[in-house]
Amino acid sequence: MGIVKIGEDLHEEIRRTSAVMCRSINAQAEFWMKIGMLAEANPAMSFNEIIKMQLAAADLSAADTEAA
Repeated sequence: MGIVKIGEDLHEEIRRTSAVMCRSINAQAEFWMKIGMLAEANPAMSFNEIIKMQLAAADLSAADTEAA
């Protein structure tokens, strides 16, 4: 595991968002980094398309997550 240094403002935004999304601060930052990496690699895809792609890769569908 590595250490990533980020600015105070971004850290505060991650902290607030993590509380809303029920994720740890680290999990929220990791989620944003992964989505950002996938968005750069797939510039024609929307956020929702990226999420659907990740759900499919995990053998889940959006309908499966709605029941939770």
